[in-house]
Amino acid sequence: MIYTVTFNPAIDYIVRLDKFTAGAINRVNYENVLGGGKGVNVSIVLGNMGIESTALGFVAGFTGEEIKRQLLEAGVHSDFVQLPEGFTRINVKVKADVETEINGQGPKISEAKREELFQQLDKLVEGDTLVLAGSIPNTLPDTMYEQIMARLDGKGIRIVVDAEKGLLLKVLKYHPWLIKPNNHELGDMFGVVLKSDEEIVEYAKKLQAQGARNVLISMAGDGAIFVPEGSDKWFKSPAPKGKLVNSVGAGDSMVAGFLTGYQESNGDYEKAFKFGLCTGSASAFSENLATRPEVEALLKQIS
Repeated sequence: MIYTVTFNPAIDYIVRLDKFTAGAINRVNYENVLGGGKGVNVSIVLGNMGIESTALGFVAGFTGEEIKRQLLEAGVHSDFVQLPEGFTRINVKVKADVETEINGQGPKISEAKREELFQQLDKLVEGDTLVLAGSIPNTLPDTMYEQIMARLDGKGIRIVVDAEKGLLLKVLKYHPWLIKPNNHELGDMFGVVLKSDEEIVEYAKKLQAQGARNVLISMAGDGAIFVPEGSDKWFKSPAPKGKLVNSVGAGDSMVAGFLTGYQESNGDYEKAFKFGLCTGSASAFSENLATRPEVEALLKQIS
């Protein structure tokens, strides 16, 4: 089973308008309400691909109920820890001549509720996959990733980490099965600007030397590079062709696509890489997250 954890999920209220004027009344020409948060996005895309997963994390209030409803609609199991006060945050994303985001804070998470999540994770068994993705809210200790991975260390669970520099570097000692920085984040981890594929691979291998097993590097319109464990071979592909519509969730979709390809090919890393790249692109080319037909259409472009 694949499990995803989102510590601070959100309802994304997305609006489009021709021009945004501060201090004035602005009227939108498009709006949508989508459950979000990196782990939630991964689970939704897995559901779209026909892959079973369970979404974990914390929710509260009417917005938390809406996230659970959307996950159920996408065919995704959820087993969130329910918080007694507050509501799951709302993020407002304004897409106009300039893009503006207003992100909510999220509800308070007590130590007792944190322990409930730990007890859920203790039930994972060998062969399960756990996706840890996104930021940690200020009501939780910034060591949450480390605490979880230390707790599960040695149980044979594949752990995927998609998080910012500080969180990612601290967990490499627990040998995550897959990490997914983008090329700019990878360079920032080492204080360098990466200018070639060979340099990207070189620094991905530095992360492997620190404990990472497989490294998937997204490069937006330039495609992606994958450096697998235990091999001098690495993979690169340009991105499929298409019109960029919405980059939100594209990285999460790449993770979900990689897991889909890996599971359906019985562990073929090359097929997992191609499926991940096309799934990320399919989300970028769509108003919503990638669907199976969209991904399969793009796979025909990848040789």
